[in-house]
Amino acid sequence: QVQLVESGGGLVQPGGSLRLSCAASGSISLSAMEWHRQAPGKQRELVARITRGYTIDYADSVKGRFTISRDNAKSTVYLQMNSLKPEDTAVYYCKSDWPYTSWGQGTQVTVSS
Repeated sequence: QVQLVESGGGLVQPGGSLRLSCAASGSISLSAMEWHRQAPGKQRELVARITRGYTIDYADSVKGRFTISRDNAKSTVYLQMNSLKPEDTAVYYCKSDWPYTSWGQGTQVTVSS
C-alpha cells in the first residue's frame, strides 16, 4: 500500500505563505500527483496536478498564487502557497494515482487575522 504523509499546514495571516509537503512511502515516478482541498461543508476540489511528465494544471482560484512541484528522488510533492486568502482555508490532501489511488491524511490550512 502506498502511504502519503503530509506536513506544513498551519495558521497564517491573509497575504502570508505556506509550503506543504507530501512524502510517499515508495517511488512516485510513474504517478501523477495532486493536491486537493476541502473546506467545512464544501465538496473536495482539485487544487493542482503535476503529471509524471511534469505537466502542471491549477484551479482557476489559485493560479498565480500556488506552485506545485515534485522531487522524484525524494518521493515528495510540494505545494507552495503565496498570497493566501481566507477562502483558501481548508484541509489539504495529497493524492497519487499509480499504481492505484492513494490519499494522504490531510493537513489543516487556516488563513485568518
